[in-house]
Amino acid sequence: MTTKNATIKDVAREANVSVASVSRVLNGLGGVTPETQKIVREVAARLNYIPDNAARSLITGRTHTIGAVLPDLYGEFFSELIRGIDLAARARGLHLLVSSSHDGVADAAAAVRAMRGRVDGMLILSEYVDAAFLEQNLPEKLPAVLLDSPVKNTRYPVLNIDNRAGAIAMVRHLVEAGHQRVAFITGPKTNFDAQQREKGYRAAMAKYAPDAPLVIVDGDFTEESGYRAARELLARKPRPQAVFAANDMMAIGCLYAFKEAGIDVPGDIALAGFDDILIARYVTPPLSTVHVSIADLGRLALERLAALLNPTDKTPASVETLGCDIVIRESCGRKAGVTVAPTKPRRVSRPSPT
Repeated sequence: MTTKNATIKDVAREANVSVASVSRVLNGLGGVTPETQKIVREVAARLNYIPDNAARSLITGRTHTIGAVLPDLYGEFFSELIRGIDLAARARGLHLLVSSSHDGVADAAAAVRAMRGRVDGMLILSEYVDAAFLEQNLPEKLPAVLLDSPVKNTRYPVLNIDNRAGAIAMVRHLVEAGHQRVAFITGPKTNFDAQQREKGYRAAMAKYAPDAPLVIVDGDFTEESGYRAARELLARKPRPQAVFAANDMMAIGCLYAFKEAGIDVPGDIALAGFDDILIARYVTPPLSTVHVSIADLGRLALERLAALLNPTDKTPASVETLGCDIVIRESCGRKAGVTVAPTKPRRVSRPSPT
């Protein structure tokens, strides 16, 4: 049998299931066992079966596409986040449409509006999104999940990282390793993750090094800002004993500046980051950091959204916080491979709007 122009009946016959089962699998409607889903997808791929999406959308009222609006598409954090979202979407027969909102609130609004009518639901991670933004730009009936957001709207589930606890754990480790003067490089001022990480630094210094001055230098999550911050810190007297950057990209920029100035890490100054992007373990010395399961964040966000697309799902909206822990490598001057102070994930349920 030729694989060209295969029909849904061909897929059903080859997979030895009903047409209805094939339809449910390819439309992501559930009600089919994982084993049957696997068989149907394999047969559909082998027969080169291509569903008529236009006709299917008319019948189901769905596009089988998910939208993701992110602050940026550059860097390992976002590529890993998109990977986690995409893998979970593909497993459910869903396609992914991605846009960025790095140019401001108007750009974020344009990205959201451009997806209306083209997606069945949205994942939104943007520092410009608040309750008013959602009301103005997101249709009431369009399901959405918010990531790393302070928004407390009972309509939308929120998935956050425990940034504050992660930062506290890292500062505590640095102080207990003998570094009283710990400097902090911030992220963007309006970024929720950056705000929570700075709060964690401040709280930990107040508790574990109350006599040490706070040393805070501005950054924006880029390598360049980490490089500039390091140059500024090296000019200070006395020089910090340790530097904690609010993300790994800035820590890597910082590391380059230290090496350029002939400063040994960790001999002269200890260094730590946040996120545990892949490259963190391959720089020299390998970077101590707060580990975030970035791909899992994307996967869980897609799973929460997929649940919202199921009309039978009555799970109330919630704010779910993912735990993190610190991974100690050579940049802190301690034995590598030690995982310290895990924070537990938690969920706070909220009643859905009536």
